[in-house]
Amino acid sequence: MAKQLHSLLSSCLLLGTLSIVLVHTPAQVHSITLESDIEVLQALKQAIDPVSIVRNSYLHSWDFSFDPCEDAGVFQGILCTFPTDKSANRIMAIDLDPAGYDGFLTPMIGNLTELTSLSTSRNNFRGPIPETIANLQRLTRLSLSQNLFSGRIPRGIIDLKHLEILDLSQNHLSSKIPADITALRSLVQLILSNNALSGKIPDLSGLWQLNTLDLSSNNLDGNVPVLPINLRKLSLSHNVLSGHISPVSVLQRLTALDLSDNRLSGLVRQEVLTLPLVVRINISNNQFTEMEAIPYPREDLQLRVLDAHANRLRGRLPTSLVNIANLSSIDLSHNQFSGRIPSEYGAKLGISWKSLFLEDNFLIGNLPPQFVDGTVAVRANLAHNCLRCPPNIRFCRGGQRANSDCVGQQNHST
Repeated sequence: MAKQLHSLLSSCLLLGTLSIVLVHTPAQVHSITLESDIEVLQALKQAIDPVSIVRNSYLHSWDFSFDPCEDAGVFQGILCTFPTDKSANRIMAIDLDPAGYDGFLTPMIGNLTELTSLSTSRNNFRGPIPETIANLQRLTRLSLSQNLFSGRIPRGIIDLKHLEILDLSQNHLSSKIPADITALRSLVQLILSNNALSGKIPDLSGLWQLNTLDLSSNNLDGNVPVLPINLRKLSLSHNVLSGHISPVSVLQRLTALDLSDNRLSGLVRQEVLTLPLVVRINISNNQFTEMEAIPYPREDLQLRVLDAHANRLRGRLPTSLVNIANLSSIDLSHNQFSGRIPSEYGAKLGISWKSLFLEDNFLIGNLPPQFVDGTVAVRANLAHNCLRCPPNIRFCRGGQRANSDCVGQQNHST
């Protein structure tokens, strides 16, 4: 009887053990990250100079004796999928910290086919951007800005149909902008500034969801192209663009416009100056010759800052600028304006105009009385003109112009 009882207890214990194993086995399978994804993470870390992986950085936390997706506190900077079925976890986002990682972006990155976001910004990744990036068909955000990437923009980027943010700024990319980049219909932000991109800007009008376009500080030439109608921020500054700027005049949602440091010329049309939502316009350091008048007062305009210095603007100072109700900062310096300073400028000075720069023109005559009113608090510079300045205004001699009583005034502030 004792032997039978012992045998029965042994059987019960065995069944209990088997039950526990059967219960926990599915959970063990579910907790494992896909092996090929782990291999990508290993290759990514191995491609970085270990000296640049400093303590407390994200990559320093990557300990491959643990599961990347399941162990809390390990593998900082990644997010994973957690399927409800028995399939393995997948890496869905890599967002590295700006720790100064020095190395290459492994081509194996293309194996992370569930990746939706990849960011290595503000590090020292160098070499080409891998062509295998085209395999990341679920990618919505690609931010590789402020690194040392060189070579061309991978052609395969145009296959990333879900991409919403593309930021490759502040690198050493030297290709042309792919002409068929307009195929990325989901793009909301396109930022390629501070590279060495060349050639013409392609027609981007098909990117109808785009609200931010920054192509500044490159070597782009040709004319300003047809642009996406919903743009809010546009910067094409520090290139070698030429021709007129009429494509900008239809951008009714624009809030910030920077076309400075190009070779743009001709007329600055009132349609540009009266875009209904624009707050800042910078068209400085170009070759514009004329600014069209704004025919009647506009209380509805949001424009506060107008910078048109260092052009070839000529004739009388544009009196109609006083029609822009919210304007507070104007820079028309280093142009070819002549004649007197309009009395309307004096009426605005210190009331709504807080900053006015008119130096290096050919202005003549007496200053409007408000310019010498010591109670008016403005930032102003009238240096290097042909103005007759009252004796109670401190000034310095400047470069003389056409007649002998031209006086240069430095940093005139009241």
